[in-house]
Amino acid sequence: MKRDKSKTKRFKAKLHIRKGDMVIMLAGDDKGKKGRVIEVLPLEMRALVEGVNIVSRHTKPDAKTPNGGIVKKEAKVHISNIALVDPKGGTATRIGRKRENGKVTRVAKKSGVEIK
Repeated sequence: MKRDKSKTKRFKAKLHIRKGDMVIMLAGDDKGKKGRVIEVLPLEMRALVEGVNIVSRHTKPDAKTPNGGIVKKEAKVHISNIALVDPKGGTATRIGRKRENGKVTRVAKKSGVEIK
């Protein structure tokens, strides 16, 4: 029986999402919500999106929170559940790559607009 190489070797996929991108949720409780990417974790195939997938964490008292309590924060989202927002139309789009003068730029497939 073969082993899953993505777990034995540190498999790092090339992702279409980058930090600072505006994305839309495609699945889950927050489907349709838009948010900006805070962090991308390529080894886990996950991303942290601002204002999406909010979870409650029960914290013990410490220097930061002297009383402890319930803290709400963003949880990681799988890359397959988010898509980049088209800058022109505001809807989900796929990404293409365009090469000009030796530089590769990302382009929205729906509108053809360059993504910065």
